[in-house]
Amino acid sequence: GKRKRSNSSVLYDSDESQDSDILVRKVFAKRRCIVDEDDSAEEQQHDKTCPTENVFTRKQKVCAKLKELARKRATRRSCSSAPWEDSNSEAEIEEEPLCHLPLTPTEGSESDSDSMEDFIVEEDEDDDNDDDNNTEHVKSENQPQKKQLNTSSSEVLSYHIPQLTRCDHYVHFKRIVKAFLINAIDDTFLSSLYDGTRQKKYAQDMLLSLHYLDDRFIQPRLENLIARSRWKDRYKERVDCYPDVRIILKNPKSMSCQACELKRCCKFNVLLSGQLYNSKTLEVDNFMSSDKQVLKVGMVCANRTRVYHSLKHFKYKLYVDCSSVARLDGVEDEPVKDTVERLFSHLEESGWIWKRYNDLEDCMDDADSFQEEK
Repeated sequence: GKRKRSNSSVLYDSDESQDSDILVRKVFAKRRCIVDEDDSAEEQQHDKTCPTENVFTRKQKVCAKLKELARKRATRRSCSSAPWEDSNSEAEIEEEPLCHLPLTPTEGSESDSDSMEDFIVEEDEDDDNDDDNNTEHVKSENQPQKKQLNTSSSEVLSYHIPQLTRCDHYVHFKRIVKAFLINAIDDTFLSSLYDGTRQKKYAQDMLLSLHYLDDRFIQPRLENLIARSRWKDRYKERVDCYPDVRIILKNPKSMSCQACELKRCCKFNVLLSGQLYNSKTLEVDNFMSSDKQVLKVGMVCANRTRVYHSLKHFKYKLYVDCSSVARLDGVEDEPVKDTVERLFSHLEESGWIWKRYNDLEDCMDDADSFQEEK
């Protein structure tokens, strides 16, 4: 860079002899620094209060050292340069002096053909150790990025290929079938699961799957169907209480729909029947077992009733089917565990469990695709 002109002036010495034309250079100090020529301690304070001079001196030392290293390197360079950024400006040398950390590919692409390695000579083993440590540090920083890439890849696969996650849901469903088979033989099994009596791993896994079916598969879709309808609470409670339904086409009649209480062309009769049951233990309440309800509804409410009722009572209907299998194929003197394993293997091999799982998926798809009532 260009040297700054010193703040100085030229004076003539008018001492004793006027004939002697001796030039005397008088140097003025910087305004920020007050110098007392008689006090050496204050001269040291002057050095501390003038960081600009220290920075300039350090720049000169760094430049001199780099030039010396460049001359040595030019005589013994035998390999290609590594991806170090070449910095030609003194300001960059000041900010990043002799840094050993490798740069990213983006930074490396912006550098010149020469590299910073031309200015660095590894003179002892300590420098080699530092480089190894830096390399390990960079590898450790790259590992989370690789893990994140693998995670995102698995998410993309599961999004485009839903069958990859289908297995987990099917495992839950098989556990539920086995729990229903056990309860069909021992009718206290489900109640002991929910009250916490059974603490073994297989029992806890079954309880987890039962909660998964209710909380993940069924209940959110039921709430969505209700939120997007104009059903009255009284009609919803009736559909919830009766496990059997028949929807019969009748002659159309312009009247108030008994589901939403809006003026509609009602041509469907909804026939509700069956015994009330506990939604968790599936125990049947025999009170008013022969009670029936017949309601006249419009076409939209009739379709919504079909979808809602199928999903609402799917678990109970599955349990009824499992009870029928246990009652028909069970052996009285056979231990419960052996009976359950035999029945479960038969149902799985025959494809019965898979078929019922597909029925559940169809119910969920119908609920997801049901449009909001206009």
